[in-house]
Amino acid sequence: MIVDERMVAYINSLDVGNSALVNEIEEEALATYVPIIRKEMQNFLKVILEIKRPKAILEVGTAIGFSALLMSEHVDADCQITTIEKYEPRIPIAKENFKRAGKEHQITLLEGDAMEFLKKLEGPYDFIFMDAAKGQYINFMPDILRLLKKDGVLVSDNVLQDGDIIESHFVVTRRNRTIHKRMREYLYELTHREDLVTAVLPIGDGITVSTRIKE
Repeated sequence: MIVDERMVAYINSLDVGNSALVNEIEEEALATYVPIIRKEMQNFLKVILEIKRPKAILEVGTAIGFSALLMSEHVDADCQITTIEKYEPRIPIAKENFKRAGKEHQITLLEGDAMEFLKKLEGPYDFIFMDAAKGQYINFMPDILRLLKKDGVLVSDNVLQDGDIIESHFVVTRRNRTIHKRMREYLYELTHREDLVTAVLPIGDGITVSTRIKE
């Protein structure tokens, strides 16, 4: 927990929820232990999308489609959302959820490895949401930035690893050291590139918000 647990509980107590269907899908995800974005992150996404009003969104990491559906409710009807998912058991659930919401024509699900799809996509996208394998963010970065248009926004979730990001490499458990190292590299690149302005924020499990200021 990055922010005091009582503070998070209070902030979340103010949450008014989402549409009935999105709330239902959230409950289904929690009941089946499918990881979805936290309440704080949901509200952040809703606000930034209402401000930005993107026309083309790319999401890396669909899971069961919760985030894509949430985003679809806070953009114009002509906004197209492309989302990528590799984990096969979740793909049919995501498809069914898009169908339940009547969003099959607005949301395109690409089934397979994000590294392969990112190289093929042409973009550009004015909003990109990264919520996939954390150790791959740094590897996705070259294509993500190629696809992000000038003045576009890149939001990356789960970047502070419940606070472990500040720990020494030797304190982190051996199985998490590669992810820890790669995430630190990713955060450094985001915050030190001349074509980006980036904020690292303690929302949920930590997020970054970047905007592209140069081609």
